Amino acid sequence: MIVLNKNIVLPTLFLGLLTFSTLHADLLTQYRLQGIENIEQQMDTDLAQEKYWDKYLKNKDTRFGYLESYKNILFCDKSKATLSLYIKDKDNVYSPIKKYSAFTGKFKGDKAKEGDLRTPDGVYTITKKLDKVDPFYGPMAFVTSYPNSYDTYQGKGGHGIWIHGLPTSQERDSFTKGCIAINNKSIECLNKHINIDQTLLIINEKADNTKVSKKNLANVLSQLYAWRYAWIYNDLESYLHFYSPKFKRFDGVNIQNFRHYKKRVFAKNEKKTILFTKLNVIPYPGSDNTYKITFFETYKANSFSFLGNKVLIVKLENSQMKIITEK
Repeated sequence: MIVLNKNIVLPTLFLGLLTFSTLHADLLTQYRLQGIENIEQQMDTDLAQEKYWDKYLKNKDTRFGYLESYKNILFCDKSKATLSLYIKDKDNVYSPIKKYSAFTGKFKGDKAKEGDLRTPDGVYTITKKLDKVDPFYGPMAFVTSYPNSYDTYQGKGGHGIWIHGLPTSQERDSFTKGCIAINNKSIECLNKHINIDQTLLIINEKADNTKVSKKNLANVLSQLYAWRYAWIYNDLESYLHFYSPKFKRFDGVNIQNFRHYKKRVFAKNEKKTILFTKLNVIPYPGSDNTYKITFFETYKANSFSFLGNKVLIVKLENSQMKIITEK
């Protein structure tokens, strides 16, 4: 893939274009007559095509989704009381390394409120490691990102969901208040194998052993870039078409207020640079056709610039991507 912008030097551009057989002559002609911006817009159009993503994903390991940021996957299957560790190998395949026996919440089902003794279903990260904890939690604990933006959107309560060890000097129940607990040798082993900044935690009531549909991922990725295209080229109605009527931003802004805000922004008709890196598209456990999308966003315009992480929760409704919340 060639990413074109005004900073690319001509020799690099030319060499990249030579990799296109019959296409490169047309692109060179467009560049000669109209400059780099016309080619850039064509590339942005092509990124919004499902056929590009079909080809790109063909040989990718997508069993957990499309992942650019994570080297380690922790998968908790609550029905089997296991926590499995997968590590990306030299072929970019997530290979199973360890499977630990695990205690989870006393009651089945997804967490809904504080004190319900349930372990949440969802997609999380590890925010930090605690080396000094109460002996009840063993030698260490890993703090998860529960509640995430989708949990907040759904009105879920509770906090303090950890992966931790077992009491060092007392007996304990065969369940937790909502955390994931593994024995102390296991958590020390886990600590040696993971980089918490590159670890994704997926918790599900029951594991689905089938790989994620590449067709669905290609559909989501192409529509993500169609949303980006509308954003870059100031097509307000196409941009807003990707938002659900039930949309609510992380700070509580509803779709009506969001629409008014974006109308003012788009009215400036500014030239924008918008890049997505460290992109991840992850099917959400327990929710049909729901995906968590994360990426690092680079946004540059005359009136505003932003560099930072972004999270979208989207649903496919009749194959159309609808954003229900973002942060």
